Formats: sequence, C-alpha cells, structure tokens
Amino acid sequence: MYQPLADILRPTTLDEVYGQEHILGKGAVLRRLIDSGNIPNMIFYGPSGTGKTTVANIIAKQTNRTLFTLNATTASTADIKNIVAQLDTFMAPNGVLLYLDEIQSFNKKQQQSLLEHIENGKITLIASTTENPYFYVFNAILSRSTVFEFKQISSQAALQAIQRAVKYLQERNGVTASAEEGALEYIAGACGGDIRKALNAVEVLFSAGVVTDGVMPITLKDAKEVTQKSAMRADRDGDNYYDLLSALQKSIRGSDPDAAVHYLARLLEAGQMQSACRRLMVIAAEDVGLAYPLIIPIVKSCVDMALMLGMPEARIPLGDAAVLMATSPKSNSGHIALDSALADVKKGKSGDFPRHLQNVHADSYTMEREQGYLYPHDFPSHWVRQQYLPNELVGTKYYEYGPNKVEQAAKAYWDAIKKEG
Repeated sequence: MYQPLADILRPTTLDEVYGQEHILGKGAVLRRLIDSGNIPNMIFYGPSGTGKTTVANIIAKQTNRTLFTLNATTASTADIKNIVAQLDTFMAPNGVLLYLDEIQSFNKKQQQSLLEHIENGKITLIASTTENPYFYVFNAILSRSTVFEFKQISSQAALQAIQRAVKYLQERNGVTASAEEGALEYIAGACGGDIRKALNAVEVLFSAGVVTDGVMPITLKDAKEVTQKSAMRADRDGDNYYDLLSALQKSIRGSDPDAAVHYLARLLEAGQMQSACRRLMVIAAEDVGLAYPLIIPIVKSCVDMALMLGMPEARIPLGDAAVLMATSPKSNSGHIALDSALADVKKGKSGDFPRHLQNVHADSYTMEREQGYLYPHDFPSHWVRQQYLPNELVGTKYYEYGPNKVEQAAKAYWDAIKKEG
C-alpha cells in the first residue's frame, strides 16, 4: 500500500523536528515539559506542515499515553463520547491523549463537551490550529490550555529535510541523485515553510525521474514545475492573508521598498490583487498622508490602471505605487487628528455650534453676517480670527504639524499670517 514520503520520514524524536528550536530546542519550555512527562492541555498554533501533528505523536510515545486523533472538520460530539467511553479501560490505562486537529472548526457546544474531561485530567487535549487561537478558540478552552506557536519553517531548515529525503530515496531506489545547482534550494524556498510540500515535491521528482546508468538527474526546471505556487498561502479566511497585508503596510510605513515589493509580489502571486489595491490606497492616506498629499490621487490612478489592465500588466502600476510610497516622506498627522476628535465625540464632548457657524437656511450671505459670521475671503490672506470649536472645546488641539517639509511649510505660512492677524 502506498505511503507518502512525508509519513515515512516523519520524525520520531524531538531532535529530528526541523525549524522549531524556539520551543523544542534544549532548555525550551515545551521541550522541558515533554521530557518531564507532565503534559498539560495545549494548543499548537502555526502554519501547515510545521510539525504540530508530529510533535503530538512524539509526546504520546514518550509519555506512554494512548493517542486518539480527530479532525474537527469532520468529527462530532459523538466521536468525543466514544473516546470518553474508553477511559479507565485496558485500552487507556494511563488516560487519553487527544489530538484535535483544526479545533477552530468545532463550534462552542462541541468545544464545551471537552471541558469536563480535560479538567479532571483523564483526557489531555492537544489541539492544533492554523488560525489565531485567541480569535477562534473559546475562552473556556483557552483558559485551560497553554498555547505554543509553531513558526513557518525557514528555507534552511526545509533544505535539511529535503536532503534527508533525497538520501533516503537514493538508498531505497538504488540510484544516485545528481541535483542541478540550485534545484534543491529552489524547492526549499518555494515550499513556503511547509515540510510536507517539500517532501512531496522530492517524491514526485524521484517518481518521474529518468535514470541513466544508475544516475537520476534533478533539474532546476523540474523543481520549478513541481513546486508551482506552493509557497502562496493567502486564503482570505486565514491569518496568512492578513499577515501579508500587514507586512506590506508595515514595510511601506517603514520606508523599505525591497520588503514592500516582496510582500506585494506574494499577494499578487496568490491572486489577491484587489486586496493589494485596497491596502495600497489605505497606506497612501494613513502613512504618507499630508507629507506628500498628491500621493493619494497618484496611488488611486495606479490602482484604477491596475484594475483596468488586470494581471500580469497590473503589477507595473502597483509596483510603482508601492515603491513610490515606500520612498516618500511619511506623516500620520491627519488621521491622528481625526482619531483624537473621534475619541472626544465618543466621550460626549461636543457642545452646541457657535451661533455664527450655524446654517441659517437662506441663500443671502447677509443673514450670515447678522449672526456675526466673519467671511474669511473678505480679509487679507483670506483669514480672520474667530471661534470655530464649540465653547466646551475652545483651546483643544487635535492636529499637530508633522516634521516633514510639506507640513512644516504650511505651518510657517499660517504662523506668519496668524501672527499678523
């Protein structure tokens, strides 16, 4: 019967788990817990293919516990009851270790059905999720569990796993693999931190390889074919999608054009062009803003052009927009001012309009004059001193000029005019 290479080479000891040294390295908390044998309820959070299931299997083996595995996308409350029925029997003399994959797919009632049994210690729960558990797992489970985050596997760690797989397949098939320079490294980078995907790619290369005189070539061209878009995880319902958008905005805000185009490329390659367009427009107003006010219509034009062109040509104006914003001066003074005003409004700080600002429901501006309104265009420099804030907020400062050239020029202009007035 066929067994996937990823299952054949699944690590059996913690030292064989790649890329999770922060929690499984010598002296790390999870490593010490496992070595002690005192296993609490835990939630493993991280991308697919990073070792969550593998570590659960190793824990069961090292602690001599009966392991039951359920996938929350297909399991039901009845499945949990069947496991509970085996407690204190010869099937589970030391209690049960329940590995519940994709726990976020369980509804509140299903998650609550676990509580009684994980509290008395007869079931030790190890739940895994690719989504942020603080958003998707109910508090009753969270409060009884310790969360450990599994990081995306680095390309260096993935390469180690790939080299181990190549060695195993050479020995099993009785061939010598001759890898073109950069081929294995390409798989390591293109697997997107998913060891399972990387090993699947290696297995496909060996299955499709043409052996000549005992030598099987692994070409860069073939490596690229078997890993097409495998690194592009950007499901709109998943954390990775929001992480990409966040990384794009923070890179532009941090004035790093190289990182900006990298994350933009990942969004475009994952088919999320419209999401990238929306985020670029947000960045124009939020992060560049008043330091370069023309950035807003410029980015809007780039976005409009991209939506009209479609991919792959859309990448050209979007790349221009990302680089232009990353290399532009930055200011968040405008939206900070509005946020401060919103905070006051939400607290009930408002007050009546000054009489001279009220709408008199008449076309004649002479009636406005009767209210005491001073028409700025009638005065030098089109400005005259008068009250605009409600009485309760007179003197409140929301907006502070940013230190950039544009806003400082505006400040100097108005300081001079208001001093004269």
